[in-house]
Amino acid sequence: MKVVIVIGTRPQIIKSAPIIHAANKFSDINLEIVHTGQHYDYEMSRIFFNELELPEPIVNLGVGSGSHAWQTGKMMIGLEKAFLELEPDLVLVPGDTNSTLAAALSSVKLHIPVAHIEAGARSYDMRMPEEVNRRLTDHCSKFLFAVSESCAKNLSREGIPKERIIVSGDTMYESLLKHLPQVLMDNVLKEFRLFHEGYVVLTIHRPENVDEPQRLKAIVEAILGLKDLNIVFPCHPRTKVRLQETGLIEKISKDNNIILVEPVGYHRMLNLIKHAKIVFTDSGGMQKEAFWLKTPCITLRDNTEWVETVDLGFNILVGSNPSSIMEATARVTRDEILREQFSHVTNPYDVGGAADKILKVLYDSSS
Repeated sequence: MKVVIVIGTRPQIIKSAPIIHAANKFSDINLEIVHTGQHYDYEMSRIFFNELELPEPIVNLGVGSGSHAWQTGKMMIGLEKAFLELEPDLVLVPGDTNSTLAAALSSVKLHIPVAHIEAGARSYDMRMPEEVNRRLTDHCSKFLFAVSESCAKNLSREGIPKERIIVSGDTMYESLLKHLPQVLMDNVLKEFRLFHEGYVVLTIHRPENVDEPQRLKAIVEAILGLKDLNIVFPCHPRTKVRLQETGLIEKISKDNNIILVEPVGYHRMLNLIKHAKIVFTDSGGMQKEAFWLKTPCITLRDNTEWVETVDLGFNILVGSNPSSIMEATARVTRDEILREQFSHVTNPYDVGGAADKILKVLYDSSS
């Protein structure tokens, strides 16, 4: 069975790594990587291949950034050509990026079965490009691998037959567990002169936050008001451009409490999350990583696809409202969310051996 897995962003690389490694156990599965180049900068992509010990992609489209329509269309043209040449029996698509949707559409139009990793995640906010991508991908897919029971229920409600839905667990969690020893060896705290729970981590990159000047200003000013904590801010290239355009970069640069850095690698980011007092983010993946690493998360969005983290009490949705950000921060710093509480909660994203389960389903389907 020839399987192509399509990736293009850092989260997709993380989600795919356990599957790529586990494929070595299945002698009858030939798995090859196609990279769209959606994240084209070395720090944004290449370092993750190195840290996660992944083989080189057999194809790299090098698409780069652009509008959603341009980027998705460019990928589809390149992927169609690649699929015709590679002739896969099945295409695996992880996550909810433009690469995900482009691969799903290109595959299904060539009558190649699609398997979606992380199917069924829903924020129910169609303003989010990711929500559009994941919904369309799910309805193109033959195999839908949901990371939790909640995600599986979402798919059933949308009329997808139950025999196509498999609760596999989360491969991101498998990546985290595997790499935790290397994560703990990273010396980022020493380099940045930080101490355990003496700082917070901030990441923002979603268009609804960084492309809207008022939302971006509200978030930055709220963060600037956190005078008692050091703030480590790995800045996404898109975010940096918007901060420069709005003049907010100057305010950030003048604040002695903010450590503004370039995007960091996988091990370093997990180390920062693990030892932080709080994570502030609009990233979907970081919400789960904070939960797994027992760090309270304040999510700079009005909704989330990872509702389990909110329902369990370890993730607070605040949007861009400064008073909500400050109130949530005060709640966490008053120790109303304690690390010890995480230990008494069942991880809803772990059903055991996600990567092996995904590959076994695919293998059994071909025999």
